[in-house]
Amino acid sequence: MEIVANALLRLDEIEPRLNTFVHRDDKGALATADAADRVLKRGGDLPPLLGIPISVKDLIEVAGMPCRYGSRTMASYVAPADSPSVARLRDAGAIILGKTTTSEFGYRGYTESLVHGVTRNCWDPTRTPGGSSGGAVSSVAAGVTPFALGTDGGGSIRAPCSLTGLTGIKPQFGRVPVHPPSATLTLAHVGPIARNVADCASLLGFIAGADPKDWTSLQPTLGTLDTRPADLRGLRIAFSPTLGYARVDPETAGIVDAAVARLGVMEQVERVCDDPADILAAEFIGGCSARLNDAVEREPELIDPPLRAAIHAFRQQPVAKYVTLLRQRALLRDHLRTFFERWDALLTPTTPTPAWEIGHGVPPGLEDAKVWVFFTYPFNLTGQPAASINCGWTRAGLPVGLQVVVRAGAEDLLIRVLAAIETALSVESRRPAL
Repeated sequence: MEIVANALLRLDEIEPRLNTFVHRDDKGALATADAADRVLKRGGDLPPLLGIPISVKDLIEVAGMPCRYGSRTMASYVAPADSPSVARLRDAGAIILGKTTTSEFGYRGYTESLVHGVTRNCWDPTRTPGGSSGGAVSSVAAGVTPFALGTDGGGSIRAPCSLTGLTGIKPQFGRVPVHPPSATLTLAHVGPIARNVADCASLLGFIAGADPKDWTSLQPTLGTLDTRPADLRGLRIAFSPTLGYARVDPETAGIVDAAVARLGVMEQVERVCDDPADILAAEFIGGCSARLNDAVEREPELIDPPLRAAIHAFRQQPVAKYVTLLRQRALLRDHLRTFFERWDALLTPTTPTPAWEIGHGVPPGLEDAKVWVFFTYPFNLTGQPAASINCGWTRAGLPVGLQVVVRAGAEDLLIRVLAAIETALSVESRRPAL
């Protein structure tokens, strides 16, 4: 009970400044915590997460709680059942405090919606935590819960983790079942967000595994993941500062370069692939267009203007162009498959800049980018595991993330590489002044 009560008190402290939760279930969380105390007193075999508070992003359904998907078109919707990942967390004993903020259907790369307004970064509330898992990361980094459940359709776990100093994992596509289906059917991943690698790995182990409600999830479970640091000297590790097309803020590039130099076992690769932004944008906006359907014309005032504009532009494109982009996605997947036949892991910056000021939809200077999270979205298109881990701090005290990518299905390797990086870098631990 005390752990959950303290989490709610911490949420009370930060929420007026950060706006990280769109729905709180204080009463339900405290009642569940009281029941957990009684289980603990009885002893015996205990659920592994008994009494541990967690939050769930508002793109994932929790039975009996509103699930608005960041959209006013879903304002009255209450989830009838738990998503598979949520049900597994409950079975493990975790206690859900509520739902964290997101942009509408995860579209924006910063967390703002017509449902809840603007979410702010705990390291500097004048700045964004990124998106679309902004409420999840800002609340975890501020010390509300030890971890959170987020989603990633183009970088929506990894980029916000980079901007708030956390570890976040996008598992192999389908490793964690998604149900009800996401708006972005072929891109969406559910994954863990935490302050360290061990907690992330633990959470991933609980939520992974096949579920017949999601046909893409029919693959082996992960079991207990080994969090012992890998011997990086025995691995073939590439470092790409731009992937061949990205533009990176000089301070961010310098911090990542210094981290990679400390690891000391990388070979630099200038070009990994061509920029697949057009493919990502078409599939993501196409999914949102289908999900919103005729509401775009029937209730346009309910839809976030940037998303509405993107859908209108998408609907003007010929079908032939969309089909060509789908073909290009298959070619990209095959190209990166062969890349990872040569390399065990790829390191890149996670985001091209640190957190930027509220009021800008993208980092200043990147307004002309079709998709500004240059480093993350290629691996939503391939579906392979990828993660972000903090690798340093800017002069202004903002965190910078390092992305790690591995071959398809190799979450076990990903965890051990992350653990090795965490150990080798020993990045200074800080607490936000909130």
